[in-house]
Amino acid sequence: MPRAQVPNVVIRRLPLYLQTLERIAETGQQVVSSTELGNQIGVSSAQIRKDLSYFGEFGRQGLGYDVENLRNQLKRILQLDQVWHILLVGAGALGHALANYRAFEEQNFAIVAVLDNDEAKIGQPIGDLTVQPMTSMERAVRDNHVEIGILAVPARAAQSVADNLIATGIRSILCYAPITLSVPEHVHVAYIDPVTTLQTMTYYL
Repeated sequence: MPRAQVPNVVIRRLPLYLQTLERIAETGQQVVSSTELGNQIGVSSAQIRKDLSYFGEFGRQGLGYDVENLRNQLKRILQLDQVWHILLVGAGALGHALANYRAFEEQNFAIVAVLDNDEAKIGQPIGDLTVQPMTSMERAVRDNHVEIGILAVPARAAQSVADNLIATGIRSILCYAPITLSVPEHVHVAYIDPVTTLQTMTYYL
């Protein structure tokens, strides 16, 4: 099925399935049923079967799913069988935490360049890299074959930085700024805002 026809909510669940399969594989278990998988994730077995049906047939009725095969298939679907290069914009406290987050590399995401507009930060080490000026963005994207941009900048700067990233050809942006970006239809943006998440959690306390 064409990627555009798969609902976004289905795509958002696939990494959860993959993470759960990774944990199951660590125990040595080789086969898992949709019911068992659903119980660990918190979704119904019917939902899992429906989600996976968008991409083909992976299990056998009455036998379940081969854990290793389904892991590999999900990695292929999510295109996690290759290394993705990331440009990080923002070398503040959040930027330093992201640059030193080793789980990115473990999951085939490599931060290959870090930019900032603060002259005091330019030239300083961050993780295994050195902070570059914003004027280096186009060259950094081109020379490092960057496919994804991460915004770790204040909200007031996020839109202009996103515009510059898009101008270099970036089509996927992970935004940590508390703002909704205006982007062309072909650009995919995901948001992570811990403060907003906490604000929803306090409702239930």
